Amino acid sequence: MRFDIISANPDILQSPLNYGLISRARVKGYIETYIHNLRDYAEGSYKQIDDEPYGGGAGMILKAEPFFRVIKELLGEREYDDIIYFSAQGEILNQKLANQLSLKKNFILLCGHYKGIDERVIERYVTKEISIGEYVLSCGDLAALVLIDAISRLIPGVLHDGESAITDTFQTEEVFDCAYYTRPEIIDDMKVPSVLLSGNHSAIEQWRRESAKQKLQKYIELNENKFLISELKKNKEQI
Repeated sequence: MRFDIISANPDILQSPLNYGLISRARVKGYIETYIHNLRDYAEGSYKQIDDEPYGGGAGMILKAEPFFRVIKELLGEREYDDIIYFSAQGEILNQKLANQLSLKKNFILLCGHYKGIDERVIERYVTKEISIGEYVLSCGDLAALVLIDAISRLIPGVLHDGESAITDTFQTEEVFDCAYYTRPEIIDDMKVPSVLLSGNHSAIEQWRRESAKQKLQKYIELNENKFLISELKKNKEQI
């Protein structure tokens, strides 16, 4: 799987791509990541990549020409399954979407900055817009890293434990994962639930389902997104 990341802030990407899970996936040969500095495709002595928006208003907009040049270059070299732009109005990234994307091969990721990018880039090239949440980030590079991590961990062989990806939160019908405990059995007078020490696998499985329901209920009580709460309540009723 290949990710071509078009960025106005390439230095932000370096550390996350070279450490942790993404790095392991790269070293093992499961994914490839390539950073394309938008400024390398800009013209003029100042290599300007942004400008004021037509019609006025606060903030700067990333210019269309550098994006057009790098995207045309990449499309001339290979086919891509999706050209993704990270934006507030995009499809919310969830586990279902990550699962779908993990079955594809090549992606171009467009990372916005400032107030965004020239709309003509989106109209001409973008096949999918994705949002990682209802909040504002300083740049799309951070969203790109989230997407790459979410997809990469689903590729068989990337994780040390092949079972962990399919039993993660949002992958199972319980929606949320259960609570977990490890050694020591007692710390600061806090004990591991006795059922987990019983060896009774049926009882342990039932306890884990109840624990997952409790986490779901806590999330519903804390979350203010009414649409998401409605969907989660439906899932809870089906458990």
